[in-house]
Amino acid sequence: MIPLAVPNLEGREKEYLDKCIDTTYVSSVGEYVNQLEEMCAEACGSNCAVATSSGTTGLHVALSALGVGWGDLVILPTFTFIASANAVAHCGASPWLMDIDKNWTLNPEFVKSELEKHCVIRENKVIHKENGRRVAAIMPVYTLGNIPEMDEFRKIADEYDLPLIADAACAIGATYHLRSLGALADVSVLSFNGNKTITCGGGGMVIGDDEVLLRRIRHLTTTARVSAEYDFDMVGFNYRMTNIQAAVGCAQMERLDEFIEKKRKICQSYSNGLANLDGIKFFPSSDGSSCWLSGIVLEKYNDKMNKVRFICNSLKNNGIEARSFWKPVHMQIPYGDAPKSDVSIAEDLWDRIITLPCSTNITEEELRYIIKCVKDVLLKM
Repeated sequence: MIPLAVPNLEGREKEYLDKCIDTTYVSSVGEYVNQLEEMCAEACGSNCAVATSSGTTGLHVALSALGVGWGDLVILPTFTFIASANAVAHCGASPWLMDIDKNWTLNPEFVKSELEKHCVIRENKVIHKENGRRVAAIMPVYTLGNIPEMDEFRKIADEYDLPLIADAACAIGATYHLRSLGALADVSVLSFNGNKTITCGGGGMVIGDDEVLLRRIRHLTTTARVSAEYDFDMVGFNYRMTNIQAAVGCAQMERLDEFIEKKRKICQSYSNGLANLDGIKFFPSSDGSSCWLSGIVLEKYNDKMNKVRFICNSLKNNGIEARSFWKPVHMQIPYGDAPKSDVSIAEDLWDRIITLPCSTNITEEELRYIIKCVKDVLLKM
C-alpha cells in the first residue's frame, strides 16, 4: 500500500534518540527541546518559540495566555480540523464559525463584514449583539500550508483590538509575500503530528515575536511553577514536549528545505499528470504554500460523497491509500449549536475532496502509478 502521508525518518533521528537514552534525558528537559525551539524560531522568522506536547495544546495555551475564557467567542473558519475548535472549547469559549475563500482559508472581507454587522463596542470590548458574548480573538487557519491575507487580518485585529492567533499546524516552511510566517500573527502554532511535513511523532510549537507573551506561554506550559520548592502562581498546564520528541524534530528540521521542495513537486506532479481530465480540480496552492497535502476535488456531482468513497475504495484496491478530507466544524456533533455565519462555500466543498499520497519519500515511479490509477478510475465513472 502506498501510504497517504507518513514520516520520512531517513536522517539522524536514530542517532539523536540514542543520545537521549544514553544520557537519560528523555523527559521535558534536555538539549533537543531547546535546540528545536531555536531551529523553529529561525525557520519561521520569529524571536521566540515554545515547544508543546501537541499542536492542540499549543493552541489552547496560546488562547489562554491571550485572555480567552469562559463564554467568549473566537472567530474561526468552519473548514478546519476539529482540533482548532477543540482548543477554543478547552478555554470555555465557543468558535464563531465562518466561511472560506478560494484557498480554503478564512476570508478577511467576510470577517470584517460580520464584525460590522453583528458586533458593537461596549466598555472596550467587542460584543456580539445577538448573544451578548465577547469576541475574544481571531484565529485564521493556514489550510494545506496556504497563508490567508494576513495583512488584512492584522488591520481588522488592530481596528477591533483583538488578538490574532494563527493555527499554522501544517504550514512550517510556508511564506507570505516572501515573508516568513513567524511575525504575521501575535502567535502562531505549529503541529508535529505524524502526518505533518516535519514530525516529532507528536508535539507542537508556539512561535511569535512578543517575548513577554511567549515567556507567559512557557510558564503556563510548565504548570506555572515558580520555584524548585513546588510553588505555583496560577493554574498552569503540563504541556511541555519531551526531549525524545524534540530529538526526532531536530533531525527532521535539518531537512526542512528538502521536504518542502518535495511537497511542492508532488503537488505539481499531480497537477501536470491529471491536467487533461474533465470533472476535477486540484487543491489550491497559494504563493509560498508549503503544500502539506495534495489531491483532487470533484466537480459538482449528485451523490458526490458516494463517488468519493467509490474512488477511494478503487484506489485502495490498487494499493493506493486515498481519503476524504475535513468535515466542517459546524456539521460536527459537539459544535452543532456554535454561532455561525454563512458557510455555503465550505458546505459545498468538503465532500468533493480526495487526498492522494504525498509522503516526502514517495518515488517518481509511485507517483506515475498513482496518476495512472486515478485516470483509470475517473475515466470509468
